[in-house]
Amino acid sequence: MARVTVEDCIDKVDNRFDLILMASHRARAISSGAPISVQRDNDKNPVVALREIGDGKLTPGDLREDVIHALQKHVEIDEPEAEAAPPMVNPDVQSQIEAGADVQFDRMTEEDLLRGLEGLTPPPEPEDDGE
Repeated sequence: MARVTVEDCIDKVDNRFDLILMASHRARAISSGAPISVQRDNDKNPVVALREIGDGKLTPGDLREDVIHALQKHVEIDEPEAEAAPPMVNPDVQSQIEAGADVQFDRMTEEDLLRGLEGLTPPPEPEDDGE
């Protein structure tokens, strides 16, 4: 009986590995008390799960989502931040901006930045006295 059921299920789920994952997950759900949608006919839970998939009572997409959800250990929920981050401005400059004063910002070109980075050298390594 089960071999015919597997052949029927291959039409619904192309990959045999995916089919086994989905059917075994469904069989465990049936063992846990999930209602079945086909007649049991004295079949064991894996055969009932395969018959449900083969008869089209369960869609492969829903089964795939159930398997993924069961395997996830941590579900990250993307929540918005409570408040915006404070601006990173020097408090003296911030007070000048609020007062409406004309504030001069330093500008640096990319070439100046690269020249400055090239001039940096790593700190000297400590010398070993051999002691």
